[in-house]
Amino acid sequence: MYTQLTQEERYQIQALMKAGHNQTEIAKILGRHKSTVSRELRRNRGLRGYRPKQAHRLSVERRQSKSQPRIATTHWERVEHLLREDWSPEQISLWLCNEADIQISHEWIYQYVLQNKSMGGNLYRHLRCQKQRRKRYGSYSRRGQLINRVSIDERPAVVDERSRFGDWELDTIIGKGHKQAIVSITERKSRLTLIHKVERKTASNVTSAILKLLKPIAGRVHTLTSDNGKEFAGHETIAKGLSARFFFAHPYASWERGLNENTNGLIRQYFPKHRDFTTITQAEINQVMNKLNNRPRKCLGIKTPNQVFFGINPSVALVS
Repeated sequence: MYTQLTQEERYQIQALMKAGHNQTEIAKILGRHKSTVSRELRRNRGLRGYRPKQAHRLSVERRQSKSQPRIATTHWERVEHLLREDWSPEQISLWLCNEADIQISHEWIYQYVLQNKSMGGNLYRHLRCQKQRRKRYGSYSRRGQLINRVSIDERPAVVDERSRFGDWELDTIIGKGHKQAIVSITERKSRLTLIHKVERKTASNVTSAILKLLKPIAGRVHTLTSDNGKEFAGHETIAKGLSARFFFAHPYASWERGLNENTNGLIRQYFPKHRDFTTITQAEINQVMNKLNNRPRKCLGIKTPNQVFFGINPSVALVS
């Protein structure tokens, strides 16, 4: 059965194109039909080439409804409430349909936000950032080689299946002027996201942050996968401390950690590149984690990461 490409897959397509793969190879890696990739690149390419966020927006806009349903004011009030909690229009639409039998398409929620903006409202500020994300490629050559690293080629096949809890992807997000950083960790099956700020992006700081985040749930940590950044030089200490296995993706192969790439884009909504990370407080970090983990995901059957991983219902969505 055909399903729409996700934003995560669109980031993978861009990364694979940059790595020189053709459309047939990209389709095989993604597990998609080659016509799906061909159609995606043909229909959702902009003037400056293929960009994942722009492609996702174009896909959403193309499916817009041509007639507006009759929607009660009280329903729009619930929509506004969830928008201000930074839920996406699609998440709101699916959640309301499942939990309250309220039929509001995500296309009309986008139109509602645009109308609100034209009238001086600020709902649009709660949507995903529309600016192009630029990943710097080719920097691995300056990072040196990590001792005793284990290639992703040796990672168990079960990790790709997302059939169990406990397989995590790791990355770091750099602040303005390369001052301070955020360690981001995402669980592949539930999409649970854990983040922690470090004063400097050193191996010791990053190692401590990862252990602090994952030790409380060490029983649900089987594998960890990161890029080849030298900040992960403490991988053996991490693996030993969590009784887990640590793997490294291939250089220049960010699509092997597509979930991480997508999650970092979500985190950048709150901590953009121009933000001075020295001003970030622990309260902000906790608030962002709560928002990300209490939003329903289409890929999770309109459940939230907290629901899937911990069985915790998102209290914000239960407030009418």
